[in-house]
Amino acid sequence: MTLTAPLAALGRGVLGALALLGQVSLFAWGVVSHLFRPPFYLREFLHQLTTIGWLSLPVVGLTALFTGGALALQIYSGGARFSAEAVVPSIVAIGMVRELGPVLGGLMVAARVASSIAAELGTMKVTEQIDALVTLSTNPVKYLAVPRVLAATLAVPVLVAVGDVIGIMGGWMVGVQRLGFNSAGYIKNTIDFLEFWDVGSGLVKGAAFGFLVALMGCFHGMNSGRGAQGVGRATKAAVVSGSVLIFAANYLLTEFFFTS
Repeated sequence: MTLTAPLAALGRGVLGALALLGQVSLFAWGVVSHLFRPPFYLREFLHQLTTIGWLSLPVVGLTALFTGGALALQIYSGGARFSAEAVVPSIVAIGMVRELGPVLGGLMVAARVASSIAAELGTMKVTEQIDALVTLSTNPVKYLAVPRVLAATLAVPVLVAVGDVIGIMGGWMVGVQRLGFNSAGYIKNTIDFLEFWDVGSGLVKGAAFGFLVALMGCFHGMNSGRGAQGVGRATKAAVVSGSVLIFAANYLLTEFFFTS
């Protein structure tokens, strides 16, 4: 019994993880399958688009601004060891649009949106509002999850694009004001080294991250436990799982886009 207890615990953990993966996969399939089926709740979608997109712009913009400035300082400091200070504009631009813009934008949205969605839907579950939707012959996934997931999938790439511009601007401000770069030369180097797919890959990542963040918020919220503790656990699980999935998806997409 003593020898088999660790194996039994490991087996329970593996089975629990597989069961959770199956539940998330079925939930994701349910959301995707309802995207193009009527009825369409346009008013709810537009409300979520404003909440997720427009209201997340300040935090994403500030994050990108300071990240771009710090990145310029770090690259300049590292490049000075090899007399390669001139690469600051190009590396800041590539780093922001390929990696830092999408990842940090996704994480900020996960912190703000996934927690909000999970808390809102969890509270609705605790107060039996989701059960009331079923009683009124309204599909909760169609009415609650689909508008949020679709809005996040469309809004996050726009946030990433704005964050890229602001982050590059932050690097430009630091480069010109603090590091002594010529303004026109800095902008020219930025434009010359950026390619279309550098920007496009970041936008695709943003769409994937938005989908995952909203999906985790909806899944954990609609499967919340009863009471205030259940809602709290659902909120925490939504942020943690959304953030981890962002990093995992970022690696997989980078592997797919930039390796032969």
